[in-house]
Amino acid sequence: MNTKKIGVISLGCDKNRVDTEKMLSFIQQKYEITNDVENADAVIINTCAFLKTSRQEAVEEILSCICLKSASPDLKIIVTGCLPQRFLSEIEPELPEVDAFMGVSDYDKILDVLEKVFNGERVIEVGVPSKECGKKRTLTTDGYAYLKIADGCNNHCTYCLIPSIRGKYRSVPTEDLIEETIGLGDVKELILVAQDVTAYGKDLEPKTSLVELIRKLSALSNVHGIRLLYCYPENITDELIHEISVNSKVMRYIDVPFQHADDKILKLMNRKGTYLEYLDLVNKLKSQIPGIAIRSTFITGFPNETEESFNTLLDFILKAKLFNAGFFKYSKEKGTASYNLDGHLLESVKTKRLKKLYSVQKKIVKENYKSLIGKTFKVKADGFDANAFTYYGRPYFFAPDIDGKVYFFSEDEVINGEYYNVKITSYDGYDLYGERV
Repeated sequence: MNTKKIGVISLGCDKNRVDTEKMLSFIQQKYEITNDVENADAVIINTCAFLKTSRQEAVEEILSCICLKSASPDLKIIVTGCLPQRFLSEIEPELPEVDAFMGVSDYDKILDVLEKVFNGERVIEVGVPSKECGKKRTLTTDGYAYLKIADGCNNHCTYCLIPSIRGKYRSVPTEDLIEETIGLGDVKELILVAQDVTAYGKDLEPKTSLVELIRKLSALSNVHGIRLLYCYPENITDELIHEISVNSKVMRYIDVPFQHADDKILKLMNRKGTYLEYLDLVNKLKSQIPGIAIRSTFITGFPNETEESFNTLLDFILKAKLFNAGFFKYSKEKGTASYNLDGHLLESVKTKRLKKLYSVQKKIVKENYKSLIGKTFKVKADGFDANAFTYYGRPYFFAPDIDGKVYFFSEDEVINGEYYNVKITSYDGYDLYGERV
């Protein structure tokens, strides 16, 4: 192994994390991975470019590494992922200190790029989004793993840059996903991700479906649980609902990005559903899968969102009573169809509406959590909080990073990654508290 040390910074979503883990598996064939970027010979920054804020975060990380380079001139900086894929012509001349730029389908070329930059070359390796880069990964998670089952998107929501960054929707062949999953080892929780997991398999030959994939993954002895993220509402079929209800390995949790509920705004967003269809879906999921935790995301402040449109969204939130939800202010992104719409709102209006949505949802979460007091759930231990002097973990209704935690007391030893029965005794904000029983 080469004695040079490589530091890797991964930004953005869980799909980016999978890309980073695949890149790490290549790097480890020849170099040492280090968490200490200040003493690294090269730093790789895998970027997100979905929103203006994510691009700002990426640029700040790059500039921070450039500051390190001013003290250590031999340091090599490589920028990968969405930012160079979409904005290469804008950032490349502005960042001469960066030694290489790589796109979203070029991670398998990382060893060649590293060799070139260590030899003093400046490299541009940004191809057309096309494929997944290998099946081997170096996991950066503990007890759970993400499985990116597709990349790209065909939905063309008017506020979204993803199709112009990641390209058309491309399902990963089932046999490749099976091989990748087996290679992950023992996985307590396999989290399926894509821009739209429910569209899986429609582009493959022969065609297949998310349900068929779930059944094949469930048959693997190293997979103990499966969680579904990012299920577009219009693609949630009765077959999928039935599979969640009868398959003991599929967690009773689903992330459905509704984004709005007013029919006019949904149409402007190029979303296919309506207020009534979305509410019917929520009720169907709750009735056919008892105990299911439904999570969603919503955008407020979209162009032409009137008070009436916003109140329709509020009404939906109150009636749907989702287990958890995230809310975002509309971001005006150049290159999206909504950028050129009339009726853009003041930032102050968007902020006010965002606060109102969080206020309403917080009351719903309080009601949801009250109903859990006194009940016992299996909680996967994730760690120990030295300040609170308690263990913490997640039951089936909490996904990593985006939902809360359960903090619990245990007299006996707790092992990370294992499940324990925890009786819920109280709650605070978005977290729960309990004791091992």
